[in-house]
Amino acid sequence: MPENKMYLPEGLRPRAPLTPALLRDAQDHNTILEAPVIRCDAERTLHVSLGPMEGLIPRTEAISPWIGGADRDIALLSLVGKPVCFAVSSLAADGKGAPRALLSRRAVQERAITQFMETLEPGTVLTCRVTHMESFGAFLDIGCGVVAMLPIERISVSRIPHPAARFRTGQKILAAVLSVDRENRRFTMTHRELLGTWMENASYFSPGETVQGIVRSIRDYGAFVELAPNLSGLADLKDDVAEGDRVSVYIRSIRPEHMKIKLQIIQRLTPAVYPVPLRYQITDGTLEHWVYSPPCYEKPPVATDFTALGL
Repeated sequence: MPENKMYLPEGLRPRAPLTPALLRDAQDHNTILEAPVIRCDAERTLHVSLGPMEGLIPRTEAISPWIGGADRDIALLSLVGKPVCFAVSSLAADGKGAPRALLSRRAVQERAITQFMETLEPGTVLTCRVTHMESFGAFLDIGCGVVAMLPIERISVSRIPHPAARFRTGQKILAAVLSVDRENRRFTMTHRELLGTWMENASYFSPGETVQGIVRSIRDYGAFVELAPNLSGLADLKDDVAEGDRVSVYIRSIRPEHMKIKLQIIQRLTPAVYPVPLRYQITDGTLEHWVYSPPCYEKPPVATDFTALGL
């Protein structure tokens, strides 16, 4: 099981009816709970849906100050309509005698980041949730709203034009820690190693088959067609094919010693549906050394040494 099971990303924590008894028990035992934010008032207090009881997260308790953008209103406004995790600070009554719970998301984030800084190291596999995407990469919630960066070049071996070609916002994925910046309390993640080696991906295909693929790039000498997120082959150019097209391809040959797959494009198909399904070969534990290229590969191996990244 991934190593952040105690501090899951927001939106992935199992929910139970938040009764007054459960809230009192959570306060006594410092339990992490989760519920959706229903509004953010003019004072930037978050109002959380707790059923019969009102839940309030004051602005100062909504986001830890070390999180990038925590001082900006948009960081709070963007939480409306989304689940957030929290600890119960106090249970009391408002001015009209109605029950009310004061909550702290910040306290939970501080607990999570302290645990992460003490235990996570390069290669550690985590359950993550995609929060948003930019052209340079995807931002991942690695636990309790703690956000880490996944650079686009670390998403898959097959190159993509934008993270949206691989993920959707809110998607649950797995990723491994690439580096830890302890001074700034930041993590950088990697994803491609969990999708398997060249041989693991190539084992799903055989010469003589016709399969589906996505044209990822076109060069003067041919078109690179993605058969799986970590596997591409080279096909001869075809006039009516463009980057991003979904095509059917005939597999002419698979050559592990050259790490090459020779393809022939048969025809264009209906547009690709994103995101492409992911098939993880690694789902937990801590990676030390990952080699993408086959043992018989005639060139220096394509690999990631997580032990070196931890220095």
